[in-house]
Amino acid sequence: MKRFVFFLGIIGSVWACSSASAGEPEVDGHQVYKSYCISCHGANGKMGVSGAFDLTASTLSLDERVLVITNGRNAMASFKTLLPPKKIRAVAEYTMQLKAEGTQ
Repeated sequence: MKRFVFFLGIIGSVWACSSASAGEPEVDGHQVYKSYCISCHGANGKMGVSGAFDLTASTLSLDERVLVITNGRNAMASFKTLLPPKKIRAVAEYTMQLKAEGTQ
């Protein structure tokens, strides 16, 4: 039994070290969008509830979108206290996909 527990401990340590060295998991921008943005912008980015901008018509660059999500603008609230920078960037990247889909 002691050998089994020792073996599990070693396996767990190796797994934990390999996971840490691989970096943090990817952030799913679509999931972040569904959690925080869909209620105003809609599933396709065009809903526009409470003055929300049509994301498919936006001409903002990726960096400009990151700034808007981080600091807010007009009726949109700031998300800097709710989301870490990686999630903000991931959702901004996802909104760029909505723009591309809206132009097709």
